Amino acid sequence: MKIAAVTDDGKTISQHFGRATKYLVVTVEDGVETARELRDKLGHRDFQKEEQGEHHLHQVDERGQGFGQHSADKHQRMFEAISDCQVLLARGMGRGAYMGLEGARIRPVLTDIPEIDDAVSAVIDGSIQDFTERLH
Repeated sequence: MKIAAVTDDGKTISQHFGRATKYLVVTVEDGVETARELRDKLGHRDFQKEEQGEHHLHQVDERGQGFGQHSADKHQRMFEAISDCQVLLARGMGRGAYMGLEGARIRPVLTDIPEIDDAVSAVIDGSIQDFTERLH
């Protein structure tokens, strides 16, 4: 199993999925960590740079911000770096990203555990909790 965590420092889980700059991917086999790697992650800043000077007409989705084709396309680009993972750990994210991860068959988990190592251990032993109230 591969567990990804959104991070900026490689040690703690970022507060917000879209703003994080990296993924730390931990490979677990038979309950034991066998590898870890830091991967670049696209985020809000990258998309703002792309859109500077361009005028995009985005349709407003009735479900709110973070939904609609434009947002779904951005989310899919964010997920590409972890397409080989089964779990994504974050401490907060938008509902559109959460649902996009589910659609990509990556289990999103919104945790209150700040340290990546502690959260990965909780995934391995089955005690991790998904605090969906952290969705916005």
